[in-house]
Amino acid sequence: DYEQKYPPDDEYKEMSERSRVFKTYMDECTKFDLDMVENWRDGLDMLLIFASLFSAVVTTFVVQTYQSLNVNYAQVTASLLLRLIDVQIAISQGASRDELVQNTDPATSFQAKPVDLWVNGLWFTSLALSLTTTLIAVLTKQWINEYMVLPSGTPRDRARIRHFRFIGLQQWHVPLIIGLLPVLMHTSLGVFFAGFTIFLCSL
Repeated sequence: DYEQKYPPDDEYKEMSERSRVFKTYMDECTKFDLDMVENWRDGLDMLLIFASLFSAVVTTFVVQTYQSLNVNYAQVTASLLLRLIDVQIAISQGASRDELVQNTDPATSFQAKPVDLWVNGLWFTSLALSLTTTLIAVLTKQWINEYMVLPSGTPRDRARIRHFRFIGLQQWHVPLIIGLLPVLMHTSLGVFFAGFTIFLCSL
């Protein structure tokens, strides 16, 4: 009960710097902020752990599959060796130089398969979404920590600063951003599994 906790204000000083109304306001705001922030922190901590682990998994897949977008120089070397053998056989059989077939360079004629383009595109997108979720979650946690730092000064000053921070929290749509982070993570999961399905179907 605030009437028992804080002594009554002097007459005509009910709105002074150290009046009871500001002390009571700060007590109620502290309880409200703790309940609000604790729920956010728990959700962000779980989201950060999951997003970090998921990003590591997606990175493992991407490292293995992105190589299909580049020229496989081992295959190019083997192709050139076979071509050289064919040329030597043709020369040994009396074929003239003009009769030798001029094949195109395997390295310059390389084109990635559409399946590889789709799979890598989806997995890179999934990784980008997951890392974006992690970045926004870290920034949000830092903002929350700054929001909960108790300001110094008189009770009236602290009440004003707290109200200013709360208005900023609403104007920057922090509750909405925190609520959208799981949606962003679920989108990343969906994109990854779409690429994974295409990858399995192409085997």
